[in-house]
This record gives sequence, structure tokens and C-alpha cells, in this order.
Amino acid sequence: MNPEQPDGLRRALLALLPMLVITEDSGAQDAVQSQPQNYRVAFENDKLRVLEYSGRPGMGVCGDGMHSHPAHLTVLLSTGKVRIKTPDGKVEVHSDPVGAVFWSNAVTHEVENISGSNIRSLLIELKSARC
Repeated sequence: MNPEQPDGLRRALLALLPMLVITEDSGAQDAVQSQPQNYRVAFENDKLRVLEYSGRPGMGVCGDGMHSHPAHLTVLLSTGKVRIKTPDGKVEVHSDPVGAVFWSNAVTHEVENISGSNIRSLLIELKSARC
């Protein structure tokens, strides 16, 4: 990990890694390629990739329109309120605090930032289940 990253965040991510299990989803779009203005690769090696996301109010939070992701762990770096729509028409609104951590299985959804501020997060993707 970048030696300039805060020690607390580094320790939290390293502590969570043994709990992660992922199956790759070849149908998922690559976030960095589809939204380079919102994502940057914060760290990558042969075992995992950490993406840093930043997006403005009213934008899609993790992709444009309905899109797919491989399974991943999300760490919120800012508070935010989002509206999540799934292909079956289900709609949920989530509001989570800074530091919230949650696991998402491979998913297809549309997520919109409905808060009045930018949303920042880290998405941690394992490259295989055999770390």
C-alpha cells in the first residue's frame, strides 16, 4: 500500500483482507475504464485492487445507469445518501456514516448520489479466492 496512506486505514484494510472471498464476474464493467473521471487505482498487486471513488451530487455513484460490479468490499470515506435501483425495479435509499464498511456480492444496479455533497469511498476487489 502507498506509504503515504494513513496508518489506521492501512491497518483496517489489512485486518479485513482475510475475511474477503470473491468470485470473479466476467460480465462486470471495469469502473476505472468506464468512469476514469471518478475512479483511480489507489493500489494494485497480483492479489487485489483498491479503487478510490469520488462523485458529485446527482451523479451515478459507481457507474453510469444500470451497471455491474464483481464482488467487493466498500469503505466509505465520506457520509452520503444514495438511491439504489435493481433490475427487478426494487428501490432502496441508504444513508451511511464515514467509516462504514460493507460487502457486496457481484451485483447489477443503478446507484445515484442524492446527498448534497460529494461521496468518496474505497472499493476493494480481490483478484481470486486464493490469496
